[in-house]
Amino acid sequence: MPLIGRFNTLRVSKIVDFGVYVDAENFGQVLLPKRYVPDNAELGTDVNVFLYFDSESRLIATTLKPKVQVGECAYLKVAQINRVGAFMNWGLPKDLLVPYGQQPKTMEAEKSYVVYVYQDPYSELITASGKLRDFLRETNDNFELSQKVNLLICARTDLGYKAVINNTHMGMLFDSQLLQPVRIGQRLDGYIKTIREDGKIDLSVQLEGQASRDDLSTKIMRHIQENGGTSAVNDKSAPDDIYRLFQVSKGNFKKAVGGLLKRGDVFYEGLDIKASPTE
Repeated sequence: MPLIGRFNTLRVSKIVDFGVYVDAENFGQVLLPKRYVPDNAELGTDVNVFLYFDSESRLIATTLKPKVQVGECAYLKVAQINRVGAFMNWGLPKDLLVPYGQQPKTMEAEKSYVVYVYQDPYSELITASGKLRDFLRETNDNFELSQKVNLLICARTDLGYKAVINNTHMGMLFDSQLLQPVRIGQRLDGYIKTIREDGKIDLSVQLEGQASRDDLSTKIMRHIQENGGTSAVNDKSAPDDIYRLFQVSKGNFKKAVGGLLKRGDVFYEGLDIKASPTE
């Protein structure tokens, strides 16, 4: 069954002068305007389209890619304000509405906010909310320690930053876990560091312990191989240079290189790290 506010693969059911119609099953025949029709679209072929409501609340299809889909969070800018709420630019001709009732504090034009996108159960229109806690879980129900996750930084606190985890949960990234400054709206990879007794989730931007060293060792070896068997980045390099390449602290980098040296996978030639010859 096709989903409104998501991309769907639908079959072309009719061709007209102003576009094509796609079969959206229970939603009927939906227009894909001519300017969005792929060159290879023919009667009976499948096209990948996004379903949403146009300015007249008619269901319509497009091949434009919005910045966010239903069930996801994004950092979007407010394009305009009117009597019903804030309208955010999400990459489609019709802006995305955040009703006043879905704003934790009144939004302002030209400012950006992290919002969750959903289909309103009453109007059926695609809508956004800044009240993330109403849509995201704050206690763990499926994550494991050291699991890699996608993060979206959403709020600053006295202790660090709150982050959206995989569009489904919220967790805490403490200042002590940060290797570089972050900002609201930034996306980055992270890891489940701790699951507290109350189920709340603490995050980290790097793996810890042996799992971290093994993962980093793999990255270092890949970097060396991709650079002709040599890396000019070494344990004397600036922490910022190491972080740019591997997103880890200099201390963790040195530990990983030490492990590679001990195993005989690499050796030093001057300040360069080189891959050991294979037999």
